[in-house]
Order: sequence, then C-alpha cells, then structure tokens
Amino acid sequence: MNVPFLIAKRYFFSKKKRNIISIISNIAMIGVAVGSMALIIVLSVFNGLEDLIRKIYSSFDPDLKITVVEGKAFETDTEFMNRIRRMPGVAVVSEVIEDNALLRYNDRQMVVKVKGVSENFFQQNEIDTSVVEGHHHLIQNDTYYALVGRGVQYQLSIKPGNQFVPMQFLYPRNTKFNPMNPEGAFNSMPILPGGVFAIERQYDDAYVFVPLNYAAELLEYGRKRTALEIKVDEGYRIEQVKQSLQELLGEKFRIQNSDEQHTSLLRAVKVEKLFVFVTFAFILFIASLNIFFSLSMLVIDKKKDIAILASMGATATTIRNIFLFEGALVAFIGAAYGLSMGMLICNLQQTFGVISMGMATSLVEAYPIKMEIQDFIFTGAAIVLITLLVSIRPARKAAAMSVTENI
Repeated sequence: MNVPFLIAKRYFFSKKKRNIISIISNIAMIGVAVGSMALIIVLSVFNGLEDLIRKIYSSFDPDLKITVVEGKAFETDTEFMNRIRRMPGVAVVSEVIEDNALLRYNDRQMVVKVKGVSENFFQQNEIDTSVVEGHHHLIQNDTYYALVGRGVQYQLSIKPGNQFVPMQFLYPRNTKFNPMNPEGAFNSMPILPGGVFAIERQYDDAYVFVPLNYAAELLEYGRKRTALEIKVDEGYRIEQVKQSLQELLGEKFRIQNSDEQHTSLLRAVKVEKLFVFVTFAFILFIASLNIFFSLSMLVIDKKKDIAILASMGATATTIRNIFLFEGALVAFIGAAYGLSMGMLICNLQQTFGVISMGMATSLVEAYPIKMEIQDFIFTGAAIVLITLLVSIRPARKAAAMSVTENI
C-alpha cells in the first residue's frame, strides 16, 4: 500500500474547505488543462498543415527523383535506362527535361519552366485529375500539345483548344550571338495549348508540360535528361528502393524521396512546430506556478499533520512524497481534462470543419487537423517535468519540517 499517495489523495479530495488553498489549486488545475488543450490543438494544426503540403505535392512529385549532383543534366542511353528499370521495386521510370524558356502567346510573353516528360509520366502522378480545362494528353494524332498552369494561362490569356493560335517557345541556341540576326540566336518552336491544370500556385504560375521529344529539340538536350522520376512498385518500401538505386548509380547522382524534394518547406513547418511547443510549454510552466504556491501554503496548513506523521515514524522521504503526489494529482487531473478537451475539439474540427480558413482562394475550406500520438506523449512528458520542478521545493520544505518536528 502506497501510504504517501493515499494521504495526498485524501488531501486532494477532502470536502473540508481550505479557502484560498483550494482556490489556488483549482486555478492551477484549470491553467494546466487550458495549456495542455491549447498545445494539443496547435500541434495538431501544424500536423494537418504538414500533411496538407504532402497531399498537394503528391499529385506533382514522384516517389523518387534522380538528379545529378554536379551540373544540370546527365547523359542517358538504353543500357543506363534498362539497369534502372530492372531494379526490384521500380514500377515506372519517366524521363524529364526541365529548363526555363520564354513563352509567347499573341502579344504577351513570360518566362516559364518547360517540363518535357515521356509518355508514361501520367502513370505515376495525379496531374491529369487536376486538369480544369481541356485535356492532359501531350500527343494526339502526331500533334504536340502543352499542358499549362492556370497562372500561366491567366498571365497570357491562353485559350486551350484553339487550333489557330499556337504558343511559341523561345530558348537560346548553343551558338555565338550574331548581332546582324538576333532572332537567329534563339530556337523557336510552336505548340498548341491542350489543357490547363491547377495544383498549387508555385506550379500553376510557372510550369508548362510538353512532350519529351519536343523539349529535347527546343532545348537542344539530345539524350541528356535533367531528372528521372520513379514510381515505386506496391509492396516495396520507398527507402529500400532509394538505397538500392543509390548503390547502383553511385555518388554522382542524388536520389530524393517526396519529402526531400521539399526539405526547406517541411523543415520550416517542423521548426515552427518546435517553437510553438517550447512557447506553450513555457506557458504551462507559468500556469503551473500556482501548484507551487498551493503546495507551499498546504505545507504550512498541514504543519500539525506533518508533526503527527513524524512522531508516528514517517520518514522525511515519506513526507516529501506526500506533497509530490499532491502536486502530481493537481497537474495530471488538469492535464487529463485538457488533453480530453483538446482531442474532442480536434475531432469536431476534423469531422465538421468548424473553423474555416476564411479565404476564398484557400486550398481547403477548414483548418486541417491531424492528431499524432507523439504529441500527446511529449505534452505529458512536459507536464511531468514541469510538475516535478514546481513541486520539489515545497516537498523538500515539508520533509525538512518533519525532521525538525521529530527532533
């Protein structure tokens, strides 16, 4: 039988009014509850934002992306491609040529990212589901078509399906500049706008998809490729396939999974989440100072009880543990209420979208929420540490008082 816990429990649940001590304990409990609830809600929002970012980019990014460490492009041949395709776990390998070029349409022009892709490109992503106008086919009846971002369409007033007004790409040639013929310094190739996609502003305002052969001719890349995009077969772990490909290709090539393709953005979200956790943990610490004051006053109030327990043979450790348990009861009951309320509010937001983003242009109507078990574990650990810090001094004071009374 744990005597210190039983006595602490009796002090906590005693129906006898303790006026100011009882009020301060209740304030401490409410403070811990509100702090832990707020911490869980905010951390869940950050988890939801991180998950939303992954979902947005998953329609554009491959499972694995192979690029060269030095330079912009690398040579490929049939043997090189076959070695990658034969690798266990590799389902689809798409060849990519990506570079900046000038796009003209009627009397307007802008610099865009031209992304030439092989015919199997749409087998490994969901860009075709993001087409809002026209079609996603890049080759139809031996005719080349371009898939344009919505932002590019707005900037140039592009009309998909217009067979009479093609777009015009211009790209500098690998020749010396001739001042007598400035237009001869650029490759110029027409292409019809086939469709418009809308994913996310970063892509919508910059990207134009074209057939791989068209991009190779326009940009003069030949057999060079800027990237290879890979879809991992079902039943294989992405990290396992990534490691096998790295061993096959060597250190000259960089292989990135979907998260590593947006390292800076995801790192920024994680850093913000860490700072929020630290900030709310500090708020929890301030709220928990009421536990310190309530325990200090309780030690004074229970001076006679301490003397009686000491005379009955209770050790200083036993007396100290009574007040440590008392502080733990205040904190843990408050935390239990707070975490339960936080979980309830997060579930309501997930189910009904109670709080909206408040922006007409937002990708989702309500704030995204995703609860993770580690957030509850970290919050609980923070409460345990804070409770120990604020309770240890009054508990030691009670232990010292018991020694004095025993003497």
